[in-house]
Amino acid sequence: MMRTLERNRHDLAAFLRARRERLSPSEVGLPSGARRRTPGLRREEVAALAGVGLTWYTWLEQGREIGVSAAFLDNLARVLKLDAAERRHLFLLAHQRPPVEPGKTWCVLPPLVRRLMHDLAPHAAYVLNLRWDVLGFNATADQLFGFGGHAPGQRNLLWLLFTDPLLRERLVGWERQAQQMLSSFRRDYVRAAQEADIHQLVEQLTRASPEFKAWWRQHEMSAPCAGHRPLLIDGSVEEYEHTTLTVDEDRHLRLAIYAKAEIN
Repeated sequence: MMRTLERNRHDLAAFLRARRERLSPSEVGLPSGARRRTPGLRREEVAALAGVGLTWYTWLEQGREIGVSAAFLDNLARVLKLDAAERRHLFLLAHQRPPVEPGKTWCVLPPLVRRLMHDLAPHAAYVLNLRWDVLGFNATADQLFGFGGHAPGQRNLLWLLFTDPLLRERLVGWERQAQQMLSSFRRDYVRAAQEADIHQLVEQLTRASPEFKAWWRQHEMSAPCAGHRPLLIDGSVEEYEHTTLTVDEDRHLRLAIYAKAEIN
């Protein structure tokens, strides 16, 4: 572990120097000056722009064992004009973990993800964002869950779970399954807590569903939904295996897949 930390500090020092040296003063709003013995920005310029002392920044760039906060790393990424991949690399070198990214609820379904979803037929597949809006679904998923019977702005899986009579009847043991799915949704709610539309969804469901109101106050948490789910179809109970796959991490999109369980 100590060797890993030491190697990371060495790599962090080299990374910071390389990114500092590729920037011109004009790119950060500084005069170029007539004499510069080294390319790019000086250490004192980066330190001033990042709001830290020169000695402290020098130690950081020398790979010394000093602690840095996430707020400082974000500020440094801004000063050095790092893109998303470089910012992530900076956090991994300094903290041995990626930065915490705020969850976003709104997005447009990428064409490739839409094609993948339809290519999974005859298995049912649909795509959710962090708010559990159903951004797309294939024909089999529509047959199972009736997404097409709702206007696009009302195709939210959590809303339908508590307000749509079709889903209440289709999910065998609705109360147990709804509680499990709600506890899974809470993970995404926390990730997107800064988004007004996810709070609005919770407020609307609190008014619309007594069950949601009671269960939401219990603050139950569970792992992502996966496993077997019994569905009532044409009067018969059919067992489906289901799982979710992350298909676009930046947009927080997940692909849910339902396949009939194999009978041994």
